[in-house]
Amino acid sequence: MRASILLFLLVFSSYFIASAQTTCMTEENIKLLDAKWEEANLHPDPDFFESTLGEEFVWVHNHVSMVDSKGTVVEGAKKKKAAGTSNTRSRVQRDVKVAITGNTAVVTGITVVDRGPEPTTYHFMRTYVEIGGKCLLIGNHTMAIPKEEL
Repeated sequence: MRASILLFLLVFSSYFIASAQTTCMTEENIKLLDAKWEEANLHPDPDFFESTLGEEFVWVHNHVSMVDSKGTVVEGAKKKKAAGTSNTRSRVQRDVKVAITGNTAVVTGITVVDRGPEPTTYHFMRTYVEIGGKCLLIGNHTMAIPKEEL
């Protein structure tokens, strides 16, 4: 009986250890994924957007000046990639923080985007969820920070 209990506990704990090791929902993984988001926006990568954005993805831009879906982001990246151009010179993240609860991560921070003539500083908040072992970006909100508040 004791051997059965020990075997059960060993199998049970091994399952949870293996599950914990295979999750994408870690601070390190989410920060890496979020950095790839910035890179895919700088150098348009429609394949990244297609595989990383959830089907119901929504991106609310500065003061709701524009709202993008997965489809509009992917199509925009396809057009920019086909043209071989991007109007963005650089995108630099800083002060990135990740809060994880269960299968959801909220990432906040600052991105400085240079499209000329001067860079614009944005505060962002993005939401990732883990579905079937894969972390997907489902929401993004960006807000320009006025120069006098920097």
